[in-house]
Amino acid sequence: MKIRAFMLAAVLAGLGVTAVTAADEPQAVRQQLMKKVGQAAGALSGIAKGEKPYDAEIVKASLTTISETVKIFPTHFPAGTETGLETEASPKIWENMDDFKAKAAKLGTDASTLLAQLPADKAGVGAALGILGKDCSSCHETYRLKKD
Repeated sequence: MKIRAFMLAAVLAGLGVTAVTAADEPQAVRQQLMKKVGQAAGALSGIAKGEKPYDAEIVKASLTTISETVKIFPTHFPAGTETGLETEASPKIWENMDDFKAKAAKLGTDASTLLAQLPADKAGVGAALGILGKDCSSCHETYRLKKD
């Protein structure tokens, strides 16, 4: 029970990070936002792989984090922020901002839909990750630079 409470607290704590970093450089903010999404996906992955027991509260918190984070994520790509801090953001983002925003919106919509129809077990979480993973890959293939 203590582990469950700790994991839930960790996921929920991530929700508050955005407000604290709003004054930071856009590159730093968007990197932090992607880390939140990655942590949420990691929590879901642990359940889907059977490394962690199914916990509806963690699933709900993780899907909420993904849904809420991707709603604001595209707003942190203003013109002129293509360079600066070490970034994996491709210049293609600014060349096709509407498509980039559409891909983020699809991830947000899918996460919200999954949240409304909360996966009820390990298999359901795995299926949800399949949907979200396709959304993530769709964007990363086009708009994320590969690390050397």
